[in-house]
Amino acid sequence: MSIYAIKQYHRELEDLKHYGGTSKETAIRFAFQKLLDEYGKPFNLRLVPEVSIKLKTGKIVTPDGTLKDQLRLDHGYWESKDEADDINEEIRNKFSKGYPSDNILFEDSQTAVLFQHGAEVMRVRMEEEEAFDKLLTRYVHFERQEIKDFREAIEKFKEDIPKVTEAIREIIDQQENNEAYKKARHAFHELCKQSINPDITENDVTEMMVQHILSADIFNTIFDEPHFHQENNIARELNKVMETFFTGATRRQTLGSIKHYYTFEGKALDNY
Repeated sequence: MSIYAIKQYHRELEDLKHYGGTSKETAIRFAFQKLLDEYGKPFNLRLVPEVSIKLKTGKIVTPDGTLKDQLRLDHGYWESKDEADDINEEIRNKFSKGYPSDNILFEDSQTAVLFQHGAEVMRVRMEEEEAFDKLLTRYVHFERQEIKDFREAIEKFKEDIPKVTEAIREIIDQQENNEAYKKARHAFHELCKQSINPDITENDVTEMMVQHILSADIFNTIFDEPHFHQENNIARELNKVMETFFTGATRRQTLGSIKHYYTFEGKALDNY
């Protein structure tokens, strides 16, 4: 980020102390709030003051500030303390109350202490501008572990899904001697021409089957919509085609290589 923003913070801090005649955190923390907001903006993050958090225990805590994105997801927390306070004691006190420790910054306008993943990772004198800049940069760059794992899983998913898609197409191509399949497919093709577009081809139907197979588990596992493919007329008729060949071992073996992605993504979304 910019050392200039830190210099600006120090100037504004001194002005607040001078005009207010006090260094109490309630009087001067606005300057630090602005500084954190500036560091967050390049990443589309904003520091929002006094947002209450409901802990897993049901208890409510309210950090001085919460670093949030446009989806209102929490990326970090901030606690401001008085210069006269013992910052270590104040940190212990907040954690004893259940304050989150995944990415939280404590400061008393003299010292800044950053905790990530439950451990102290940096402690700097705020007058040491380069060190202070590194701490603030690390704070706004933080990525929650479940989000990091999710992003990595998505990249791997992009590599695996074309292979599974091709395997599904090959299985479909092998059904030309399957009379039940051909009868169901023909009926579905006619339904699509009547209900969707008279120009729909058999290749279009094949692609619809491929996408249907891949999306069914997503609706069922991630979005908890097990009834979508039963209540939608086109999807319901497409299921009848699937039942002529894509069942049992064939289904398990084909989708087995990507099933863990559906399970993982569902859990990751729950964490949001």
